[in-house]
Amino acid sequence: MFDLDLWREIFQSINKNKTRAALSGFTVAFAIMLFTILFGIANGLENTFEKFFLTTADNALTIRSGTTSKPYKGLQIGRLITYANKDLDYLKKEFGDKIQYITPKLSRTYQLKYKKRKGEYTITGVSPDHQYLEKAVIIKGRFINERDVKNKDKVIAIGRLVEKDLFVKESALGKYIDLEGVVYKVVGVFSDNGGDEQERTIYTGYTTIQRLYLATDEIGSITIGYNPNMSADQALVLVQEITAKLKSRYDVAPNDQRAVRIGNRILQEKKRLDNMTTGLGILIPIIGFGTLIAGILGISNIMIFIVKERTKEIGIRKALGASPRSIVSIILLESILITAFAGYVGLLIGVGVLEAIGSSIERYWITNPSVKPSIVYTATIVLVIAGAIAGFLPAKKASKIKPIVALRNG
Repeated sequence: MFDLDLWREIFQSINKNKTRAALSGFTVAFAIMLFTILFGIANGLENTFEKFFLTTADNALTIRSGTTSKPYKGLQIGRLITYANKDLDYLKKEFGDKIQYITPKLSRTYQLKYKKRKGEYTITGVSPDHQYLEKAVIIKGRFINERDVKNKDKVIAIGRLVEKDLFVKESALGKYIDLEGVVYKVVGVFSDNGGDEQERTIYTGYTTIQRLYLATDEIGSITIGYNPNMSADQALVLVQEITAKLKSRYDVAPNDQRAVRIGNRILQEKKRLDNMTTGLGILIPIIGFGTLIAGILGISNIMIFIVKERTKEIGIRKALGASPRSIVSIILLESILITAFAGYVGLLIGVGVLEAIGSSIERYWITNPSVKPSIVYTATIVLVIAGAIAGFLPAKKASKIKPIVALRNG
């Protein structure tokens, strides 16, 4: 049951001892504020890493054609190494579950026309896996599927801005586009976080490009998505293995760096950022919990001092007939009230600081620094519990002192 008199006494005690209450509150508020800011900055760094890999899958590697720079097995330098459809099957067979996705990529720029509107756009031949590697999000219809590739169908998935340019307010789904005399059916519209260029791209099956424009099964480049369960180091080893296999397959000297090229810049960046994330994942909790422990020690010391300071008051209360339980309750509830209120104030200040500095610290690789309220609430609860325990032990001891002794010591 709510005891109005008890709470009146607590607020009177706080009002009479403003300096003591302010000191206790400051310790808690500062600890929670610092805790909030540290975790907010850590989340900002993680947001930056996610943004870095937003436009393309972070497990993507691109295998590009090249020219030999060294003679090998009687073959001259300057040979152009180009890949074909059979290389897709070869890589799937050789590396099995190490490869999650694989797609060729054949790009050409053509003029597209719908009714009286026209424009030049890049049309790219891919496999269905490309949707996941490019992180294309289907808005309407579907992406290119296996049947389209097998049948070499004249169907396309177009970017959101292509629909906006050529169809204006019409829906492009199911409509037909003239691509320099060849008519394609629009089966899907997609969006892409890669920007306007990506959203002005058109995808069709790679076999369709080969049949209509190349009359060959050659492919420009191959993009693979390695198994996401692999670490960055394991993925780098995979790059070396693929490179060695393709060099052997096309009679390229092992030390020839130009003939078989695998773009792994993102992978190298990912490894570096993974190391940074791991380091931060260890460092930030240590600093955060260190701050929390400092706050716990601070509030504990203050509570011990407060109880000692209130020895005379405790003696008077006992002389007037107060029970040990009521004495302990007053001290504990006062401690919990101050700690909870100060913790909330610290949270507000910490969040306010993060919002104030949010845009100004993006140059330091910190994007949208923020913290989940649940984490800070948990930290505040820990401080409340710590303050309660710190106050309970000396309060319990003081409540057992005889009134005459308490008055003399006070």
